[in-house]
Amino acid sequence: MLETPRLRLTCMGTTHQRGLSEMNADPEVMVHFPAVMTHAQSAAHLARMQAHWAAHSFGLFAMHHKESGAFLGFTGLTHPGYETPFTPCVEVGWRLHRSAWGKGYALEAAHACLNWGFATLKLSEIVSFTARENLRSIALMQRLKMQRNPCEDFEHPMLPLGHPLSWHVLYRISKPPAAPDCG
Repeated sequence: MLETPRLRLTCMGTTHQRGLSEMNADPEVMVHFPAVMTHAQSAAHLARMQAHWAAHSFGLFAMHHKESGAFLGFTGLTHPGYETPFTPCVEVGWRLHRSAWGKGYALEAAHACLNWGFATLKLSEIVSFTARENLRSIALMQRLKMQRNPCEDFEHPMLPLGHPLSWHVLYRISKPPAAPDCG
């Protein structure tokens, strides 16, 4: 579990199925994905999240508001399940209920995940990527101080060539250098 000033991040469990299904069925939330998800597809998505945790001891967290306990979405670190020019890698990702947009929750949670990935998991680099049209996520990657090299933009291998969402941008962030030992 991770905590931030406003959020509690916990492992995704069956108690999150309803909130996950509602979020994944929202056309505005899923506008930068090929389609909304059915309840069964969301259940399979949850099972994949849980399997990732079991296999790697890290994964996507359920994001809860500390005061209200409300399920806001998910964030965390994962290995993409497909090959790209930059895999293998660890990706930081997020998806929030529309009601949680614009409040800084994704930035707060993603910062916590990056810090955890570098400090606890000892990762040297973390990536993030999204469809070129997903300006909200791109702005978040930039606020996280992630860097983009346009030469690394890629066509997502899980989408058909020429699909309107197939072209993705890739952002990277490296582990900050250790502070010098002045003692």
